[in-house]
Amino acid sequence: MRPSLLDPLFVPITSLDGVGPKIATMIEKVVPADLSARNARAGDLLFVLPHSVIDRRNRPGIALAAEGAIVTLDVRVDRHQPPPRGNRSVPYRVFVHDDTGEMAVTFFHANAAWLERSLPVGRQVVVSGRMEWFNGRPSMVHPDHIASAEDVDSLPLVEPVYPLTAGLHAKVLRRAIGQALARMPQWPEWQDPEFLRRQTCPDFAGALRRIHNPADPIDVSPEAVAWRRLAYDEILAGQVSLALVRAKVSKRAGRPLIGDGTRIAAIRAALPYRLTASQESALSEIDADMAKPDRMLRLLQGDVGSGKTVVALLAMTRAIEAGGQAALMAPTEILARQHFSTIEPLASKAGLSVAILTGREKGRERTAILQALESGAIDLVVGTHALFQESVQFRDLALAIVDEQHRFGVHQRLAITAKGEAPDMLVMTATPIPRTLVLTAFGDMDVSKLTEKPAGRRPIRTVSLPFDRYEELVGRISDAVAEGQKVYWICPLVEESEEAKLASAEERHAALQSRFGDRVGLVHGRMSGRDKDEVMRAFKEGETRVLVATTVVEVGVDVPDATIIVIEHAERFGLAQLHQLRGRVGRGSKSSTCVLLYKPPLSETATARLSVMRESQDGFRIAEEDLKLRGEGELLGTKQSGTPGFQVARLEFHADLLETARQDARLLLARDPELKSERGQAIRALLYLFGKDEAVRLLRAG
Repeated sequence: MRPSLLDPLFVPITSLDGVGPKIATMIEKVVPADLSARNARAGDLLFVLPHSVIDRRNRPGIALAAEGAIVTLDVRVDRHQPPPRGNRSVPYRVFVHDDTGEMAVTFFHANAAWLERSLPVGRQVVVSGRMEWFNGRPSMVHPDHIASAEDVDSLPLVEPVYPLTAGLHAKVLRRAIGQALARMPQWPEWQDPEFLRRQTCPDFAGALRRIHNPADPIDVSPEAVAWRRLAYDEILAGQVSLALVRAKVSKRAGRPLIGDGTRIAAIRAALPYRLTASQESALSEIDADMAKPDRMLRLLQGDVGSGKTVVALLAMTRAIEAGGQAALMAPTEILARQHFSTIEPLASKAGLSVAILTGREKGRERTAILQALESGAIDLVVGTHALFQESVQFRDLALAIVDEQHRFGVHQRLAITAKGEAPDMLVMTATPIPRTLVLTAFGDMDVSKLTEKPAGRRPIRTVSLPFDRYEELVGRISDAVAEGQKVYWICPLVEESEEAKLASAEERHAALQSRFGDRVGLVHGRMSGRDKDEVMRAFKEGETRVLVATTVVEVGVDVPDATIIVIEHAERFGLAQLHQLRGRVGRGSKSSTCVLLYKPPLSETATARLSVMRESQDGFRIAEEDLKLRGEGELLGTKQSGTPGFQVARLEFHADLLETARQDARLLLARDPELKSERGQAIRALLYLFGKDEAVRLLRAG
């Protein structure tokens, strides 16, 4: 059960003073925790950290205050000048002075009675806000703070600035966060004392108070000691929960999977090419894992077009030779069908029976597949989330392969492995992930990398073009189509929306259709599976020559004779996504081109992105650059897709803490696998605090 000391932080934020349902909805937009399955709690507010500060320690005097500067002034109130009766457009002015000069403190639509109480004539007061000068006369419009000389100590001299959303006022959020801080219990220390001594860290509560009540701008820096302390707490919680999942997975003993090699030999003989050195090396690592009695849990990282599907097929064939069944799970139907079309012809050469199971298989067809899986008549199944469903039973699932793992969470990984008697697990991704992210998202896995492109693949020429050369580009595409080439044209949105004036796929399709007629196809995520398949088939078989698409073609679609890809509004895409999209071409023996079409002016980040794309085709270098440019939150797709989006840690500042946390988590669980020691109990509180309670439930489940 959740430690009772956490109860004050696990109440809904609507139980805080001044937070009704309407304000709660706004606050939820700035809370960094994953709220997809629950409402915000008081404890979530602790991690809404300020991104900067307003420094009110600047006290220059009226005459010396610079235009636009935020200043704090000790002044005497001289007189009030209310607006003329009935004329609300004229502001209310209060004239004040100090030793250096006079100024007007200006209020629009003011409450006169409140101003007379706050700024009584003849009294000494302190005002703090932004200075403005009109025609050589100083003014402060709507000061942020007004305090009497006696209450000056209540004025926040260094004031934190929080992320806000439309309608949410800073004061309301600050007040709610203050209430959450006041609810913090006396925490037991979950960190290793030696680590704290080396890092000279404050305790957890002290670190939070320092960031929320900064005495100096440095206190809110992610590189300062208070923020690093909280980042390490969060990273450690992540590493402990991954290690607990791993312990749970490996506790159910696996079995050695060794076959006679005949079917593997048949598939190798059917391949039209030889495997690359890195494919062979990844296979030998996978084979070694599968031959052990322990369960395999391995991540196969391979850049776009590096040949992961063939490695997966050979691993699955090994499991089938050993008497089991194998499943390959992909995040989308397009990708599942793509894998199926690559695997089925090769598998049939080795006498394997293969099926596909997605949401589309219905009625009798579905029933027949489910019966064949349960009886063992199907050796290998390719599918989508449909494979998780309770109705799907295997005779003996020996190997589960998950493609594009970052679209699936740890829980789904456990769901698929529950389908067999402790099956081995291989996870694949075409998103090259920097080492730091491998540790956060996949700290519980061994890693194999495919670093080469298969023989015969040629480099892709990448160019960036401003939008005003659109007509010239369409002219070149017209020449390419006349020569029989195929072209992808990628757009960021499906239909024109008012708020984002980006070319939509439908509009671009109409524009290109007027030029190329029915040789232009359109595919996007809102189409049904059958319609998408039909459009892809027509493009593959050459009935259409230009395919306008949204990012549904990002992974897995294989049209070897497509040689040009245009990415419209390239400045709107992340590096990893641009690299994924570029990998749709250059899959055959002809030279290929990627055109990054952009709308000037470009931001600094967008300029850096496009130049990295022109300079490099190394997915691993691109992933490292992407991490520098964007931070980890979006690197593996959107924040919503179950990525290791952190609440506090920022990998661009805190990557050095990952390895330490990983070792600490392993050591802790080696000594105290059930987390029953004093430190273990404290770590349980930490797991709940950072939303890793799933891991605690695993402990209880044994």
